[in-house]
Amino acid sequence: MTEETPGFDNNEKPEGPSDATAPDDAAKAAGSADKAGPAGPAPTGEELVEVGLQAQLDQAQAALGERTADLQRLQAEYQNYRRRVERDRVAVKEVAVANLLSELLPTLDDIGRARDHGELVGGFKSVAESLETVVAKMGLQQFGKEGEPFDPLVHEALMHSYAPDVTETTCVQILQPGYRLGERTIRPARVAVAEPQPGAQPAGKDGEAPNAADAPDEASGGPDEG
Repeated sequence: MTEETPGFDNNEKPEGPSDATAPDDAAKAAGSADKAGPAGPAPTGEELVEVGLQAQLDQAQAALGERTADLQRLQAEYQNYRRRVERDRVAVKEVAVANLLSELLPTLDDIGRARDHGELVGGFKSVAESLETVVAKMGLQQFGKEGEPFDPLVHEALMHSYAPDVTETTCVQILQPGYRLGERTIRPARVAVAEPQPGAQPAGKDGEAPNAADAPDEASGGPDEG
């Protein structure tokens, strides 16, 4: 007769193996819960590469914008520099030409006096006319005429007088013509000026100044008689 172990039934199977499988099921359930949780699925390698490339692209575009702005600023500065250089070049050229022509003015004055006295003849006349043609091509212009109003900006008065036949300060004689180069006055015209007589009044009908005291009598037909 065999002894039976209390608490076990021969027909019952041990519960150990079924309990051993429980941790595996729990791990699988936990993994499923983690995948379906609120954080969503983990990014894949391609997604990470795409995000990195997009960041690099944004950085490159920002750098390109900065370099473009720098290039535009440099281009604007260069254009301003070119304009300044061209303006200075023209100014320097005008000054150089004006200085050269200023040295020739005494010679032109001599040519003018020789012409006025009838001495501009022969070979001297040809040379003088050639010189006048050259300075005219360089832009030199002569100005100053008798009878024009006196302008202190372009005239230099060397003589002064009064004249009854002028109504304003007038150039009555050109002692030396003036010269200009473009808008630049190289030498003002040296002139003799005349001003109206002090206290002079416009001439009347018979060449005499009208008498203001007689004007009311003439208008009324003269004083009453008797």
